[in-house]
Amino acid sequence: MRSRYSAFVLGDVPYLLATWHSSQRPAELTLEAGAKWLGLDIKQHRSTGEHTAEVEFVARFRVGGKAIRQHERSRFVREEGRWYYVDGDVL
Repeated sequence: MRSRYSAFVLGDVPYLLATWHSSQRPAELTLEAGAKWLGLDIKQHRSTGEHTAEVEFVARFRVGGKAIRQHERSRFVREEGRWYYVDGDVL
């Protein structure tokens, strides 16, 4: 989760796509132009199975002077030792 947040901060679209599970990965990804990322707060994380987990987080950023707070519970799966983002629910 932290590495994906860092990729959003850096605008590293190839990394974001590479860490997205192939079953849910979009064909392309466009990031919000001019977003200024302000912080990430991991609220909780839990194992949901031998190779699955959930992470609840709040990411804060600003676009065009407007503050945005993304509160989400994300699901991840581990395959061949690597974690992949599957999907998430906005809270």
